Amino acid sequence: MSTLVKKSSYNVAVLGATGAVGTEILALLQERNFPVDRLTVLASPRSAGQTLTWGDRTLTVEALGPHAFDGIDLVLASAGGSISKEWLPQAVAAGAVAIDNSSAFRMAPDVPLVVPEVNSQHLARHQGIVANPNCTTILLCVCLYPLHRVNPARRVVVATYQSASGAGARAMAEMEQQAREMLAGEPPTTEIFPYPLAFNLFPHNSPMQANGYCQEEMKMVNETRKICDAPTLRLTATCVRVPVLRAHSEAVNVEFAQPITPEAVRQILAHAPGVKLVEDWQQNRFPMPLEAAGQDDVLVGRIRQDISNPDGTGLEFWLSGDQIRKGAALNAVQIAETLIALD
Repeated sequence: MSTLVKKSSYNVAVLGATGAVGTEILALLQERNFPVDRLTVLASPRSAGQTLTWGDRTLTVEALGPHAFDGIDLVLASAGGSISKEWLPQAVAAGAVAIDNSSAFRMAPDVPLVVPEVNSQHLARHQGIVANPNCTTILLCVCLYPLHRVNPARRVVVATYQSASGAGARAMAEMEQQAREMLAGEPPTTEIFPYPLAFNLFPHNSPMQANGYCQEEMKMVNETRKICDAPTLRLTATCVRVPVLRAHSEAVNVEFAQPITPEAVRQILAHAPGVKLVEDWQQNRFPMPLEAAGQDDVLVGRIRQDISNPDGTGLEFWLSGDQIRKGAALNAVQIAETLIALD
């Protein structure tokens, strides 16, 4: 089993370094003063040879190869599931610990699926690979778990409002291009998304499953159960792509085991790590993706009793969180920080 040997600094490789999440990971490693000794940036062959600036260092992007992970202690990967399946076992064999942002290993029984604010204790049983959850799952669990720990959730109904950033940097650029084209009266370009996203929305375009749910929706169901150690939690999701550039939002309805009040929920969430309450009832101002973008915390508000449930066990809230940051890159870096603290 690969493990991080305690040292003052670490040789780190960022796989998928030129993508939206990889770029954010590099920025966060610097911003949070992660103890980096040697930093290797890896990407596809078409990106090899590019140079990136990281602090006072100039880094040359390298393509994956047989010796890419020689001497590497930690790999932060965000290059897609097929790349992770092929290369991360090789990284582990070379002695590295890998934190993977793809879905490749999330549901593997022997791979921890971690949101540090929720289940960092699962890191103790890693065998070289740690999975970073899906973005919508991370944002939900940061807000749901502090409540679930106090008053177990029986059923959760979620509707997501997912920004272009969830599909990467090229998708964000495509939506901006579509907006310009449509305002000019031209047909919108659709290469990344199957339909125009500017001035439009559509159910999430991940592959449909036999049960009528899309892959994104089933990720939320299965991953939330694994992270919260709640295998019987009843959870249903409707995932929607919306014309927002960055940061996802979610409307969440929870049925708890015991009655709970909005005031009690506010008290719990006010002290929950990674959560920021945003509620101005007089101005009808609650979390918005524009304000969540670039923030580490998940913004949560509009906490109210579910009036359809007369026994007081139902509650609703609304959240917005930066998909690239807490929904991906920041969570991965926090996992790395927790690992080096454990070791």
